[in-house]
Amino acid sequence: MATDLTGKTALVTGGAGGIGLACARALSAVGVRVHVVDLDAEGAERAAAEVGGWAHAADLTDPAAVETLPDNVDILLNNAGFQHVAPLTEFPPEEFARMQALMVMAPFLLIRRSLPAMYARRWGRILNMSSVHGLRASVFKSAYVAAKHGLEGLSKVTALEGAQFGVTSNCVNPGYVRTPLVEGQITAQAAAHDISRDEVVGDVLLRRAAIKKLIEPEDVASTVVWLCSAQAGHVTGTSISVDGGWTAA
Repeated sequence: MATDLTGKTALVTGGAGGIGLACARALSAVGVRVHVVDLDAEGAERAAAEVGGWAHAADLTDPAAVETLPDNVDILLNNAGFQHVAPLTEFPPEEFARMQALMVMAPFLLIRRSLPAMYARRWGRILNMSSVHGLRASVFKSAYVAAKHGLEGLSKVTALEGAQFGVTSNCVNPGYVRTPLVEGQITAQAAAHDISRDEVVGDVLLRRAAIKKLIEPEDVASTVVWLCSAQAGHVTGTSISVDGGWTAA
């Protein structure tokens, strides 16, 4: 079914590249005007120019920066994130705290600011870019796993509170997507284990997955667009895995 969201506005965090940029493009293609938010000011400007939207440079770990962003949007996509890999005994506390600030506190603040306008219109879509690590754990990723699990809980509470006002809230849970973040992990793993990049993808990252290839950002973006559609009006409080069977194993 065709999706037409002409006249709607969206705010996409981490929208300058990777999954965020793919989502900004996909939303724009169905008529949405997009506010692109990113720490990378130049990247945000390029993305906004491409999709005919607006650019906002912001460090979302700073609550004051969150307060400068638009709060009157129809669609909010909490996508910004980063990764740091280390054993628990060596994990820097400041990195753990920064990840929670970006991937739990910032979404909370953005949801809190966006809901009143959505409630008033009796329509809204909250999309939280979680991960297979919002549903499963992996070693050396304590901060990321903790943050994504926190985001999952926040999304469910938002769904319960927003239902009576026509607002849905869902998590999208990708596996390993072909993004700069994952490409960096591949390079690091190849160096650490003295194996090829192809071996990292097939034998390390996708060992549990049934489909042995990286997911494209556009595949994740299509799920986001569907969740914004009228056909997904009763889909709320859930987590949709786009992972090639990774969580099924």
